[in-house]
Amino acid sequence: MPFTPYHFGPSGFVGLVFRKWIDVPVFVLANVIVDFEVLAVMVFGLGPPHHRYFHTLLIGALIGAMWGAAAYPLRHLLKAAMNVFCVPYRPRFWKMVVSGILGAWMHVLVDGAYHSDVRMFWPNETISLWSAIQHDIGRKQIETICVAFFAAALIPYMLAMIQFTKNRNEER
Repeated sequence: MPFTPYHFGPSGFVGLVFRKWIDVPVFVLANVIVDFEVLAVMVFGLGPPHHRYFHTLLIGALIGAMWGAAAYPLRHLLKAAMNVFCVPYRPRFWKMVVSGILGAWMHVLVDGAYHSDVRMFWPNETISLWSAIQHDIGRKQIETICVAFFAAALIPYMLAMIQFTKNRNEER
């Protein structure tokens, strides 16, 4: 699902529920970073498949780890953004690196279920999550699940906002 908001539902939900262990902005934005591969394929007219190496667990992990490490110097900007969203935020280097990896993997899993050209287990190109799932569930159902996760993410988001407000009031 290149350039769609569908990834924000599952990643937002998982990131907010597990924010004690997951760096939410790094995790969510890792879902965007992976799709730069699709953008490059389209811009440079490389033709199919659109989902290549970034959309594998192996290379996706490397891309996610690099994103997490690159985001560490930006932690003050990310903290400011999280303050705007009223979500408590404590960045740590390894938490950011691991969150980048997990976020990239979440993107690969969602796209692996949605797109037939994703070979998430590369270099083994014979295993396709899409072909296994398409027998039981279709693209519309995957889109619906992603939207449902987006709606469900509002619950942990509201809880995080309450905690943020409580922490801010205690500091005063």
